[in-house]
Amino acid sequence: MTTHQTTGFTIEPYPGLPLTVRDAGAGRPVLVLHGGGGPASVTDIVDHFAATSRVLAPTHPGWEDTPRPEWFSDVGDLVETYLDLLDDRDLRDVLVVGVSFGGWIAAEMTVRDRARRVGGLVIMGAFGPHVEGHELRFPTAPPGPPPGQGSGAPAPRRGPSPAALQALTAYAGPTRSDPKLLHRLARVSVPALAVWGEQDTVVPPDFGRAYAAAIPGARFELVPGAGHIPTREAPEVTFAAIDAFSATIGR
Repeated sequence: MTTHQTTGFTIEPYPGLPLTVRDAGAGRPVLVLHGGGGPASVTDIVDHFAATSRVLAPTHPGWEDTPRPEWFSDVGDLVETYLDLLDDRDLRDVLVVGVSFGGWIAAEMTVRDRARRVGGLVIMGAFGPHVEGHELRFPTAPPGPPPGQGSGAPAPRRGPSPAALQALTAYAGPTRSDPKLLHRLARVSVPALAVWGEQDTVVPPDFGRAYAAAIPGARFELVPGAGHIPTREAPEVTFAAIDAFSATIGR
């Protein structure tokens, strides 16, 4: 049960592009970026940090029936939008937490953060770099009719909606990776933690090891028995690792 105050706001960073942001808790700022599963996939992370921090959790354009103009179509567009969000709200020392696709966005934000808004980085099950010998299991739309169709009752969705999957495919590009990302990560100067499920078959742990090796001073934590979203599958161990990291950067 959550006890923190949760609100939200919508801004229009570009004409015709509304951005919905969940705003929860109070304290030092945390930006939480979801993956293909949408905002619901990071609810536990938002709730965890909102107990002690102010959490902003945007919905990427294209998810939850939000509009996404055709031109808004790569990771860089999201990165610049979220850096502008930090600027517009005058937020500093922000801990950026990204899950799956959100981790790619988060990592790229730390590379491009010339205004020094970001104070720390946590990525989990993130794709983005090209890792030789490892393939990414990109999500696909679940087979059969939409959840609840024909049953008279709603059912939980088993994967990204068709619109979200279309947006994810556009953002990730044809290769679903950026071969230059690992080289650019050498510019990151904030503390970073890569947390991975030991049994992640969507984005294998070697992606996390590659991130940690590329970011100066970054730490890599492997969560035993967990899969792609370790905060769901092994929450106590995963949040303990994240909290220990946060404590080292004064959070």
